[in-house]
Parts: sequence; C-alpha cells; structure tokens
Amino acid sequence: MGKLKFCLLVLATAATMAACGGGSNSGSSAGTSPPPPQSTPDSGCSGFCANASSYLSQADVQTIIAQAVNEAQAQGKPAVITVIDRVGNVLGVYRMANAPPTVRITDPRPVTGGLIGLDVPPELAAISKAITAVYFSSEGNAFTSRTAGQIAQEHFNQGDATAPAGPLFGVQISNLPCSDINTRFTGNGTNPGTHRAPLGLSPDPGGISLYKAGVPVGAIGVSGAKGTYTLDLNAEDRDKDLDETIAVAGSYGFIAPADRRADQITAGGLTLQYANTSIGELAKNPATAPPFSSLTAANGNLIAVPGYANAVVLRGTAFGQPESGVRPDTTEWPGLDAFVVVDKDNNNRFPPRDGTDGANALTAVEVRAIIGEGIKVANRTRAQVRRPLGSPAGETIVISDTNGVVLGIGRTRDALVDAIDVTTQKARTAAFFSGAYAAADIQAAGTAKFFTANVDTNNRLVTLTTTSQGVPAGYVSATRAFLGSQTALGDGAIAYSNRAIGLLGQPLYPSGVPGAPNGPLALPLANWSPFKTGLELDLSYNQIALSIAYIYNQKGYALNIDGATIPAPTAANPEPLPDVRRGCTDIARLPSGFSLFPGSVPIYRGNTLVGGIGASGDGSDQSDLVAFLALSNGETALPNSGLGQAPANMRADTLAPLNSRLLYVQCPQAPFIDTNEANACGGK
Repeated sequence: MGKLKFCLLVLATAATMAACGGGSNSGSSAGTSPPPPQSTPDSGCSGFCANASSYLSQADVQTIIAQAVNEAQAQGKPAVITVIDRVGNVLGVYRMANAPPTVRITDPRPVTGGLIGLDVPPELAAISKAITAVYFSSEGNAFTSRTAGQIAQEHFNQGDATAPAGPLFGVQISNLPCSDINTRFTGNGTNPGTHRAPLGLSPDPGGISLYKAGVPVGAIGVSGAKGTYTLDLNAEDRDKDLDETIAVAGSYGFIAPADRRADQITAGGLTLQYANTSIGELAKNPATAPPFSSLTAANGNLIAVPGYANAVVLRGTAFGQPESGVRPDTTEWPGLDAFVVVDKDNNNRFPPRDGTDGANALTAVEVRAIIGEGIKVANRTRAQVRRPLGSPAGETIVISDTNGVVLGIGRTRDALVDAIDVTTQKARTAAFFSGAYAAADIQAAGTAKFFTANVDTNNRLVTLTTTSQGVPAGYVSATRAFLGSQTALGDGAIAYSNRAIGLLGQPLYPSGVPGAPNGPLALPLANWSPFKTGLELDLSYNQIALSIAYIYNQKGYALNIDGATIPAPTAANPEPLPDVRRGCTDIARLPSGFSLFPGSVPIYRGNTLVGGIGASGDGSDQSDLVAFLALSNGETALPNSGLGQAPANMRADTLAPLNSRLLYVQCPQAPFIDTNEANACGGK
C-alpha cells in the first residue's frame, strides 16, 4: 500500500488520530514504511485518567514483541526484547535467534573501571532500559532511556563542555538490584511494588514508554542489536541507534501522545530528547508485522531471567490499583488525593512511624504532618516537566531517621515511579552526610573491586577479575582537604542538602567550568563516567556486580571470581551463589545507596539532627521547593515540637570551597499555580 493510500485509510477509520506525519521528534517521514496513526496531539490526560483498565494485556505484550522482532529481522540485527508494566513487572523477555549472549558496558571516552568493561546478558540491559523509560514517564510526560541519558550526565546538554551537569545528574545509580525499597520477582506472575533495575537506571537509548488512552502502562526495552550497553555523548546529532529503532517499532500502537513526549518539554531552557528514529524511518511497517503466534523456534523464544521473570507472557498490573503496589491513600492524609505504597495484602508498606534514634526521634504524628504539608505544596506547585502547562508537580515525599529507617512515604497522584526508591535515597543522603557518623561509616566501608568479565559460552564459565579498585575512605580525606576542615563529615557541624552533596559529587567544581577540579566525592573528569562516578558507585558496586554474577550462575555458568570457584547449579545445590542481599552498601544508614541530585534537606529538632526529608518527581528546583517547604510548613503546623530547618549558620551554603559557594536549596520563582507568590523559600 502506498503512503498516500495508507494515510487516507487511517484518516477514514480513525478521525481522532493525528495526521500521518511520523512519530518522532524530527517529524521525518523518510523510509520505506508509512508513518502510522498517532495518538491525538492532546491526550486529555493530566494525571487523572489511569483506572482499572489501564494495563497491558497478554495480547498487547505479544503484539509489541512481534512488532519489534519484525523490525529487528528487517535490520538483520537480532536482539533481546523486554516488555514491562508501569511498576517494573517483567511481562515477557524474548531472545531472537542468534542474538548475542552478552553486551559490554562501554563509554565512548577512554575511561576504564567501574561498570565499564563488564559483559552482561542483554536481557539485563533491556530490563533496565525499559524500567528507566516508564519510571520517568507519567500522563503528563513521556520520557525514554535516551531522555534519561541526556539529563544525567556531567553536561546538559552533553557535548557542551561549558554547560553544568544535567538536572538528574547521578540518577542512574538508583533503583539498584540490591535496593531495600523495591520489591523482587517472587517466582511466579506479577507482584505489587516498584521493581529493581538489574543495572540501575539506564542512560542508553533503547527504552520507550508505552501508552494506552494517554496513560503510561509499561515500556519496551531492547538490547543486543548494537552489541554494547553505552550512552550518547552528543545531544545535537540524530545518530540512529539500532536498539532504539527496534524499540520504536515495538511501541507502534502504544506510542505516547505527541504533545507529552520529551521533545515537547524543556528543562533549563533546553529541549529534551525522545527518540532519534521515527516510525516513518523504520525498515518495515510495524502494522503489517506477523502475529506473535507465527513466531517459531527459528525466530527465537521466550526466556527466563533469574530473579526477574519466567519464560512466559504475562498481563501487566493497573497502576493506581492495589495490584500495582501504588494506590489511593484512605487513612493518612484525607482530602489531599494522596497515594501510598502497599504490599500484596494491600497494607501500607511505609505508614508514618516513630523514629529509632533516641529521645529526640521524630514521632509518627510529626512524620504524618510534615509529609502532609509536602503533599499540599506539591499539589500547588507548577510542574516543570509535565504538560499541559499549569499541571501540578507529581512528587513523592519520604522521611528517614538518622539510622536510615524510612518513617513514612506519601505520593501525589501520577507521581513518577522511580521516585519511590530515589526519594528514599535523597532523605537518607541528607540525614547521613549531616551526621557526625558519616566519616567513620565511609571509612569503614569495603573496597569496591572493579571487575572485567570473560564469558566463555562454550565451557559455560564466567571469569571475573579485579582490575582496579575504589576505596571509599579516600573520599573522606579528599572532602576534608577540599573544605579545609580536618573534621568534615565527622563532627555534625554542617547541614548538607542533596543539592550540596550533588555539587561535591560532580567531576567539575564549579559545575560546567572547563578545566575545574573534581568535587571531592567524585573522580576527576578524565577518569569519570556515568558508569564510574566516584563514591556514589563505589559504595554499591560490589552488590551490583554480585547480582550480575548471580544471574550468570543461575543461567548455568560456573564462576571464577578472582580465583575462587563457584560451581554451576545442580539439583542438590540449586543456588551456589545466592541472590544479592537487600542492602547495597556496607553502611547500614544507606541500604539503597545515596543520591546526587537535588530534593532533600536534613530535619532538626533545635540543633539536633533527627532525620531527612526528600522529594522527587519533577524538576530538581520543584523537588527542592517541596522538601524545603514541607519541613518549614510542618514547623508551623507543629509549633511545640522544636522541629524545623537546620539553623542558618549550619547550612552547607555557608561553605565556599575554591571561592565558589555551595548551594543548599534552589527554589523556583513564582512556583505556585494558585498565587503569584515569589521567593517562596526566602527567609526560612
């Protein structure tokens, strides 16, 4: 069928569809296939459309896989294709015949160590890409793993050596396989709760969020077609990524509304990226893809992924329903349209509770009040990364005590899913680095052993060899030299927000200044990568690597780890290497790791540190605002508690290393939907 006839047919049968002009950010319609029908320019959804019918059916998953296989075959590049639901349940993993058994983690720059050089099963990369795409998407914004890579690097945009770091710098080291917050595959079917990403969140193109009726219902992730797991270092070109091209084909019929895609949203005055391949540029028309039922063993097969999925196709869960693990709150914050995180029995996993750190500990009443104030602020705050313009920010608010114990989690409607883990990291980060125990805890943490992997598929052997190391204790001495204080991180004298810690964790200080030295929690730029960040990765690296080793072992590989042999599983010994623990670091206060992007402040009772509050889900300034004002407004709502912000003379913005002042919070001007109030954080 010719392109004109195809478009006429579409217009005749689907009046609500957009014109046939392609589905990409470029609008290109070049290629051999006609552009398909797209969602209406305005989905009409802004956080209130999800319902019990908003999920991917088994037939949907099969269609998505079949469309992706069709394109991969046309490209002559077999791949591994994964489909997940909105909370990360893996609904199907399909390995095409002759797809590579591994992909290597690479950075185009000459950097070694960290995660770089590891050979990993492509299904792990595909799952991480898919989780990234859907965890960063909502009814108001559709992001991809390419979008994530754009906003998480040392320059925004990448390729501009004079630009500061992206607004989500460091976010890739989150939602880790060792997280104590995210749930795990239980061996059969789907289960409620946000799920872990095998490689953390992904900066590599190939993850595309999937929509039905304007509602995000899942994502497709593809890996193996290009042979590596990497990232794009230039946001200005339109390089074609094979993994992304195949994922775009799979998304046909489930493409996000055009006006909600990342390329229609700006951050810091820059337009975000969505995908560099349009439907119209595909090698095959996905509408004519043979059905899933026609695929034979010669094409490929469904595979199991230990710890993540069985070799079946599943129905997804409906977000906002108890089955997803996120549902409306019914008891804690009445009248605020709040949401909570629940378990398989529909019980709130993180209700407000008392702190565990002594006489000054936060009480459940105080936690409930402060989170409630945060929800109120979020519902009034104008979103940065959502459409239509004027939508409220979608935020998750978390409070932690100084021991890293989560004291409560509350969410606004349609808040991003990644934020459940990330916001917990933020709250813990503020409480940890502000405490007198931080230095000792870091110094006691184990050395990160950076591996290279030799995967011998013929002999079913994986050899992991330590090639370099990361020593956490070195970051304490570096911080003390950088700040000019021999007691820094060990005296509790400074209140650190996430924004301050994030600046200290960047490879350029000040951020974006060419030739500047690295912050003391980061590596120098010449030795830095999103896959090798500094302390942020070093603390969690061993558990990430062990989780990869576990999956190889469960796939029938024997392991040689620095000379120590672990046999392949047998009936008598089905798990020679156990799955990675729930706890990413050797620091009890940081079981999910820590975060480098803004959105948290420590909580004080007078001059005594009692915890941290984090917010996440929109622009970084919006998250700063929500966390900061939640605490300030909570102080007003709890007048006899003594709770409030850190004293002004303790805050990190009193420090000016290298004559460049640290920041504490950075709140947007005139942030509210309902008033013209400006400088909302000033004087607090």
